[in-house]
Amino acid sequence: MAGRFAQAFAPGALLMGAAAVARSSDFSAKLDSRWDFAKPEVSEARFQDALRQYAANSREALEIATQVARAQGLQRRFDAAHATLDRVEPGLERVDVRVRIRFLLERGRVFNSSGTPARAVPLFRQAAEVAKRAGRDGDAFYEIDALHMLGIAAPPAERLVWNERALEVAEGAADPRARGWLASLYHNVGWTLFERGEQGKALEYWEKALHAREAAGDTSRLHVARWTVARGYRALRRLDDAERLQLRLAEEGRKSGEEDGYVYEELAEIAVARGERAAAAPWAAKAYALLREDAWLAATEPARLKRLAELGSGKPPAKAK
Repeated sequence: MAGRFAQAFAPGALLMGAAAVARSSDFSAKLDSRWDFAKPEVSEARFQDALRQYAANSREALEIATQVARAQGLQRRFDAAHATLDRVEPGLERVDVRVRIRFLLERGRVFNSSGTPARAVPLFRQAAEVAKRAGRDGDAFYEIDALHMLGIAAPPAERLVWNERALEVAEGAADPRARGWLASLYHNVGWTLFERGEQGKALEYWEKALHAREAAGDTSRLHVARWTVARGYRALRRLDDAERLQLRLAEEGRKSGEEDGYVYEELAEIAVARGERAAAAPWAAKAYALLREDAWLAATEPARLKRLAELGSGKPPAKAK
């Protein structure tokens, strides 16, 4: 998942007493627990409510505001997100360095999500450097966050290196929150390898991510982990395995009332891979009905929506002229 806003690291922030450091770390973790990434509008409302509990321009209010901006960015309200961060920036020099790290991360994420990753990369690099230099309990979590964002936003040739560096920090961390990044990092390394055409290696990492989610009892993210493993199966032409896993996810979604258009899209593509275009049509139609309102997909991959509409119509593909 902005050089002009990047601030120099403030060494004075490291002179905080031990009790203040503990409070800083605890506050950040509690703040993060308010997130529901599947519902950024709900998360924004939670953070706005939390803002009202603290004095304006306090360390707590400024950190909360960085997460308001993140929620706005996830809703593709990029101007609003930048405006929120503009209000945070003037207070960075006088508060805990954690707020600076989170400001850099969120400014970078807004630039990356709005289609200007070159402006995001320097911010993520600085966030990683500041977090590493701070070196306190809890800072490794945000260092890994910055490194993993570099694995997304950096030029393709550099992404695997950044993801591997993030893995190294996570594997060596004592902080359970930092080690909690491992499943996400396995997932991201897998996608980087997949995009390089190394589907077999990608699947190995996705299976590691799935095992990590299962071991942690992370039921909220098991769905994505299983979907991704099934996507790897399809890429390797293990179509029966892919279909079996996607059908399981489709049935779980039907029972819970939370159907996933991306599952239906995969079931359509599995049918197409078998040469069964007629069998793909109902799956594609269901996928299109759910995904046509997906703002991220419409903005970033409109061709996928067009393909689903065509497959769902049941008509033969148009011949190239």
